[in-house]
Amino acid sequence: MTEATSVRSNNVLTTSPKLSYQVAMSQPTSHLFEVTLQVKNWQAEQLDLKMPVWTPGSYLVREYSKHLQDFSATASNGKPLVWQKIKKNHWQIKTVGGTEIKVSYRIFANDLTVRTNHLDVTHGYFNPAALCFYLPGLEQLPIAIAIAPPYPSWQVTTPLPLLAAAEAESWGIKTDGKVFFASDFDTLVDSPFEIGNHQIYNFEAESKSHQLAVWGEGNAKIAKIILDIQRIIAVEAKMFGGLPYDNYLFLLHLATSGAGGLEHKNACTLNYHRFGFRQPDKYHRFIQLVAHEFFHLWNVKRLRPKGLEVFDYDGENYTPSLWFSEGTTSYYDLVIPYRAQIYDCKAYLDGLSKEITRLQTIPGRLVQPASESSFDAWIKLYRQEANSNNSQISYYLKGEMVSLLLDLLIRARHKNQRSLDDVMVKMWQDFGKIEVGFTPAELKAVIETVADTNLDDFFANYIDGTEELPFNEYLAPFGLQLVFENQEDLPPFIGITVKNEGGHDIIKFVETASPAQAASLDAGDELLAINGWRVTAEQIGDRLKDYQPGDTIEVTVFHQDRLRIVSVTLAQPRPNRYQIIPVENPNSIQQENFAGWLGVKLPNFEV
Repeated sequence: MTEATSVRSNNVLTTSPKLSYQVAMSQPTSHLFEVTLQVKNWQAEQLDLKMPVWTPGSYLVREYSKHLQDFSATASNGKPLVWQKIKKNHWQIKTVGGTEIKVSYRIFANDLTVRTNHLDVTHGYFNPAALCFYLPGLEQLPIAIAIAPPYPSWQVTTPLPLLAAAEAESWGIKTDGKVFFASDFDTLVDSPFEIGNHQIYNFEAESKSHQLAVWGEGNAKIAKIILDIQRIIAVEAKMFGGLPYDNYLFLLHLATSGAGGLEHKNACTLNYHRFGFRQPDKYHRFIQLVAHEFFHLWNVKRLRPKGLEVFDYDGENYTPSLWFSEGTTSYYDLVIPYRAQIYDCKAYLDGLSKEITRLQTIPGRLVQPASESSFDAWIKLYRQEANSNNSQISYYLKGEMVSLLLDLLIRARHKNQRSLDDVMVKMWQDFGKIEVGFTPAELKAVIETVADTNLDDFFANYIDGTEELPFNEYLAPFGLQLVFENQEDLPPFIGITVKNEGGHDIIKFVETASPAQAASLDAGDELLAINGWRVTAEQIGDRLKDYQPGDTIEVTVFHQDRLRIVSVTLAQPRPNRYQIIPVENPNSIQQENFAGWLGVKLPNFEV
């Protein structure tokens, strides 16, 4: 595991450097990780260090180096070395021929998300991309990382393997059993660390070892969660023909707010509301999060677009295929729990209906194609602003719905003898197993091979274009239709979204070409009254029901602290809820297709 490797420098083959980290946290209340990087066998006169600006799986430049402070560098004799910062994330040290260099710094960690770092009196959590330097050109070197908890009772959980004491000492590390090994920098980045008094639950699934590590308290029922995770693992393993790991870690943070996940090759980090497990719909969302991140161990961790085949941690890594890597995964995160019998067919179709509703109520779906959304992830999806819903669509959401149509297309053409599952399996066999990146053309070719039809128009219209997705065309062969509900009870359309913030009712969104935009209402305006009567964010929908389409109302707002009264002419109501329901009198082919797809009889299913 720790045999010496070699590196070519100045046309001379030399013994490669040995890299090790120590991560301490002597004062958890300071939120500061104390990090020491030790470089041995260094033979150059200059050492370059870079901190990643992003982490794989989260497509945004997050500038992790902004949290770094107290940088210093010394030689083996303790003498300070001259260094300078030459870029936002690039440090350069003059090593003057020294063979052993020690770099010390601290990282502020008070951001509890799956992609950042968090340290307080209850635990320490970090993603190595947000904590550790890499040596440009030497990312393939193995790395040892020692953890020094602040209290003897704190344990360390990570997917990385432990180093035996003798091996750790060969790195110059005196160990107390908390030294771990990463075969290269990519592996280190892909290995989150949880340090504290978290609960650890060991279980088996598909004859493989798994851990569920839980930090925080809430109303999670661990036995039920483990049982459902085992079901998810079984379904996904069956699809792909086994599990591509020996051990896997589910790291769950029970937090006060927020929800999210980040996939890793042999682990995932899940953040979920601590009291979000009792109500069935909230628990189902959690299980879908689990299914999503676990599905990623195939799709995106090993089966990757060409643009993500080799990670460049110094900047954006572009691909137009996140609609597949993330969106198709989102499609499966809804269907996998259904196949695992965690919820029934009605819950599954209700879930699809909610996703379609989300898509159809975002105007940006008619502006930004799924492939462009994928490419522009770095500047748009995670940087929402007042006009975002007018100008963009999530590649998660659009990709999910495109994947639904592709699945239905393939199933209808082949009487359920083929499906999108076959696309996933072929992509896995052709690209994922050997971890060779695929191009958009190669992905399209695989889908066409499985579907046995040309998909030029489909891709031009729905992936590279912005035409409305024809849901009913693809649902009809399965005896289903998409309808919008409650049209008669909807208020006239005005085109604003209002939220209460600190006691003020603020217009957060104004839809393009809406009555509100025509009347010059702006995002950021504070809504005060309609026709002279005070109105709140909670009341506006009900109040608008007092009027008819074509009526003109006076809307009073504060616009940049100036009182304004504008006239708004209301338009016809807009659908705000879509539902998938059975067609009337389905024929035998529709019934067979539905049963072949979802495994239940259409006549026995009621929405």
